[in-house]
Amino acid sequence: MTQRFKITLEYDGGPFVGWQRQDNGPSVQQALEEAITAFSGEMQSVQGAGRTDSGVHALGQVAHFDLDRSIDTDELLGAINHHLRPWPVSVRSAEIVPEDFHARFSATGRAYLYRIVNRRAPLALDLGRVWWVPVALDAEAMAAGAALLVGHHDFTSFRASECQAASPEKTLDKLEVRRSGEEIQVIAEARSFLHHQVRNIVGTLKLVGQGRWPASRVAKVLAAKDRSAAGPTAPPDGLYLTNVTYD
Repeated sequence: MTQRFKITLEYDGGPFVGWQRQDNGPSVQQALEEAITAFSGEMQSVQGAGRTDSGVHALGQVAHFDLDRSIDTDELLGAINHHLRPWPVSVRSAEIVPEDFHARFSATGRAYLYRIVNRRAPLALDLGRVWWVPVALDAEAMAAGAALLVGHHDFTSFRASECQAASPEKTLDKLEVRRSGEEIQVIAEARSFLHHQVRNIVGTLKLVGQGRWPASRVAKVLAAKDRSAAGPTAPPDGLYLTNVTYD
């Protein structure tokens, strides 16, 4: 009897070339598939909800896979995590789902967090997990710029050249910027995102925060529908896939 399992996991993206299997290095997908094979003896494909890039982290990535055997979810959880060591990947929960569930195509929403540490002193503990920006940033100005991007738009200006999405149009349900001490957080929520969309938005908002661009320029960047009109791509270090929602 084949069973389909939905798992929720977290990982440090630093050691990986990204979520998806690639020939140029280890991936999160590969680590999971090898862990599942190690305890089950089955070679199964693991499908993820979001194809995070190299260096991008996850707190709430979701994936699914099938097994041709019956197993308790607690036993499954322990077995996968045991065989994932020493990779910085942890499966937080597992559940049995209907066979038509698909981690990627059944998802109705995705949430990302981008973390910026804004201080002069270099990083020690958060190295590789945030974007260190030593110049002062105005988070309120960044928030004003971010508000101009909420809604349904053509996001060509914030789309990577290698993006494979059929259309540059997306609906950004939420884009907020908030400061807590020396950390600035950018929260983005949508049904789906273009390749590098969040990182390109953050790179643009940084220019606003520095005072190099007025917040109003973000609307002009959006209207330009031209990647060269926007700011640089923020590094992957500060980006986290935090949640994936389903009906």
